[in-house]
Amino acid sequence: MAVDVILTIVKRLWLVPVILGGWELLARSLENPYLPTPTLIVSRMYEMWFSGPYILTEEAIENFVPSLVRVVSAWSVAVIVGVALGVAIGRSATLADYISPLIEFGRAVPPPAMLPVFLVLFTMGTQVQLATIVFGIIWPILLNSIDGARNLDHLKIETAAVFGVPAHLRLVRIILPAASPKIFAGLRLSVSLALILMIISELKGSTEGIGYLLNLASNNADMPAIWAGVLLLGVLGFTLNTLFLMVERRVLAWHRDAHRIA
Repeated sequence: MAVDVILTIVKRLWLVPVILGGWELLARSLENPYLPTPTLIVSRMYEMWFSGPYILTEEAIENFVPSLVRVVSAWSVAVIVGVALGVAIGRSATLADYISPLIEFGRAVPPPAMLPVFLVLFTMGTQVQLATIVFGIIWPILLNSIDGARNLDHLKIETAAVFGVPAHLRLVRIILPAASPKIFAGLRLSVSLALILMIISELKGSTEGIGYLLNLASNNADMPAIWAGVLLLGVLGFTLNTLFLMVERRVLAWHRDAHRIA
């Protein structure tokens, strides 16, 4: 089992050391201050964030934790609102007729363009950042939930209604499970979008967070620190996506089994 796990990791990540080695050689040959070597970037990361008494430094704790809390909080709100509203619209043609134009209008608006509006509507800081993230990531969740709830096996719904299955049980036992593959596709897209919008919302007017650190490094022309922030975001995105896929595989195991049987 351990050998299989190691082989799987090697198969998936073998390209990473190759790219890093090529990057190291290229950066050393060019000697360009805007392209630091990976060893210098990792050294700067360790110095800034991972050299504390308990691994993380005070700077890391003060900035990583708020960013992660914002991402998780905003994503949770978007999931609850997006799935609930999406399933309702997907199951009601009348509701879809009224709301669809608003959805098409809203999803066409770039989230960064809403920052001035949120600055007027909400208190500067966390509220604006949460609103920006939620507004940006709710659309893939909402649209996939609508599509999943709309394209169901009507025979199952009609049969449950004929046998007098209550509406809440039809929702929990039939509609949500059948729509879950589409819903999870939207959730997966929203995870990466949440990280992007977290950075955008923290670049201006923020006094903490990973985006704030990137902005501070940019103002100080600290290129190794900028690249360290980019690398950190890549690792964070990979980790969140991996965790999400683990949950998705467990929740949708029945869906894969059904396809294998078919």
